[in-house]
Amino acid sequence: MPVTVESLRVRDFRGYSSAEVRLGEGLTVIHGPNGAGKTNLLEALYFGITGRSCRTSDERHVVRFEARPGAVRVEVATRDRDGAHSLAVGFQPGEAKRFQVDGAPVDRLVDNPLRPLVSVFLPDRLELVKGPPALRRAHLDQVVTALWPSRAATRKAYSAALAQRNALIARIRKGGASRSSLPAWDAELARHGIALRADRARAVESLRAPFAEAAAELGLTGEASLEERPRARAQSVEDLVAELAAGVDADLERGFTQRGPHRDDLVLLRDARPLRDYGSQGEQRIALLSLLLAERTVMAEERDGAPLLLLDDVMSELDASRRERLVERVGAHGQAVITTTELAHVPGANEPGVARIAVTEGSILQEAQAA
Repeated sequence: MPVTVESLRVRDFRGYSSAEVRLGEGLTVIHGPNGAGKTNLLEALYFGITGRSCRTSDERHVVRFEARPGAVRVEVATRDRDGAHSLAVGFQPGEAKRFQVDGAPVDRLVDNPLRPLVSVFLPDRLELVKGPPALRRAHLDQVVTALWPSRAATRKAYSAALAQRNALIARIRKGGASRSSLPAWDAELARHGIALRADRARAVESLRAPFAEAAAELGLTGEASLEERPRARAQSVEDLVAELAAGVDADLERGFTQRGPHRDDLVLLRDARPLRDYGSQGEQRIALLSLLLAERTVMAEERDGAPLLLLDDVMSELDASRRERLVERVGAHGQAVITTTELAHVPGANEPGVARIAVTEGSILQEAQAA
């Protein structure tokens, strides 16, 4: 069910005591000098849709300094339901966040059908390219869930089985359990592990072509590609059971399970060389942006609606022709919000139908849209 975002309202979020903005049906451009609060609005959108920050794990920082409890409200509209709906997050340091959908309390937002999909590019997210494999695994699993929501259960089942097997290994090491108990958990872990690997492989295969295409359009020289690098060589449940059994002595020595999808990696490459090791920061930025654009393309096909795309400071390192290509690609599917220091850096920003928001030191001016 496609969901679009109509407006954002914040109270005591980062540098804003209060603010309200409306998004365009397609492109919204937030422009203003560095430090004015453009990225804070992107973060607030992400926070109101997902219930968590895209910039920090310490969410005490999202509350305006010495302020009362903060709140973010996102108004959305759906194609298949009448009227507008609202998602709200209330937060205060040291207390649990409070979530509401249409005014009714909920445990969390991520499972609600009224929550729009959202994807975000921030310069800080380069860790997804050059950081540890765990970040890429988690991201790929999020993509799988966004594409095929019913497959989220596979990742949860694998995680639960892995936790049980690791706990059993710990007990065996302490003499509190027998190795004879391991085969049952090997079978359980292998069953969910092969299913998880199949889900990831399906997602990566869907992303390969649009990733290479986007990277070429945005100026990444050479051939861009995505590659899975599994830690285990098994292609079937039986093979993975055998690998786990063969590695029991090493697992007991190290204290954890060393084979399985929880050790796999997703590698972004240029001419078969990992961009993590051989790419410049500019090339890594293009690769990350290309990955997000590829995911958006595939989601638009699979889910009949693209995620809201939040792009922070993407224009500064692109030349004029590549800026045009990016805006064309962004405009092909759903909604997008782009921040920039110069409105002229976004091709078509003054065209009819584009929403423009000027930000200066936390002050917001919503410009009227031309018809």
